[in-house]
Amino acid sequence: MFTYDLLEAGCHYLIKEKETDAIVLIKVAMVSDHCVFIQRYDDPMATAWKLKKDALHDIIECLSDAAVKQWEQHFFNSKDVFWGNDEED
Repeated sequence: MFTYDLLEAGCHYLIKEKETDAIVLIKVAMVSDHCVFIQRYDDPMATAWKLKKDALHDIIECLSDAAVKQWEQHFFNSKDVFWGNDEED
């Protein structure tokens, strides 16, 4: 078992909060004395404060900047497929 205390601000991580959970991409937006503020990418509007001592089942990896840029290209390009483009043809 891991805790949120191991995560660094500004980094993107692939994690599993519980053993049976799906893998989730998060970004640690900031760290305070006792908490971390995260953004979840499975629901981009979902942000949360977590206690540093809160348990994580697994920290799969910290993504490199290059991996994040590659993921962003796929993520933002595929968003238009699902949400459409507001421009008229």
